[in-house]
Amino acid sequence: MMRPRPDLTVHAREIAPFLLGSLLTSRVGGIPVTVRITEVEAYGGVGEDPGSHAFRRETPRNATMFGPPGRAYVYFTYGMHWCLNVVTGPTGSAGAVLLRAGEVVAGVDAARERRVSARSDRDLARGPACLTSALGVTGECDGLNLLGTRSLLRLVLAEPVEVEHVGVTARTGVGGQGAGTPWRFFLLGEPSVSPYRRAAR
Repeated sequence: MMRPRPDLTVHAREIAPFLLGSLLTSRVGGIPVTVRITEVEAYGGVGEDPGSHAFRRETPRNATMFGPPGRAYVYFTYGMHWCLNVVTGPTGSAGAVLLRAGEVVAGVDAARERRVSARSDRDLARGPACLTSALGVTGECDGLNLLGTRSLLRLVLAEPVEVEHVGVTARTGVGGQGAGTPWRFFLLGEPSVSPYRRAAR
């Protein structure tokens, strides 16, 4: 069954599954690379979602989450990786969809050069840090308008995927009160989807 796609002003959990199959093109460094999104996770706002960066309050780190929908929220994690999110919801509400994995469909050679440790092409953007690395995304991309036709990062939304082709689980690596929230969405049968992992104790 196919549902009409809401726009990016709705809550992250509502728009997240509709980002599956969408194309994200990076022109960072003048090298175009396009990824078809196969896995995402939704994160909510202040006081709502304990797994979210915005749960407690707005900070300099998460400020982009509170901005206009359709912006890129890029953050650094574990002292070594960048992660890319699509900001959702009304301005000021805080919400984002983490792009966890995808299939490189254009610019494969460039992605291979950036991801020399990838064992196969399915692994080029398999996981949030791998995806940003393949696209050349860094903190300088934070706040970019993903819907702008001339943006260094451009998101082109795909036709909605039929419900029966979408898997749903708890989010990867999220512990505490947010551990069981079923806001991870992925395309069933896609080899580029990253393996699910529970939060480390």
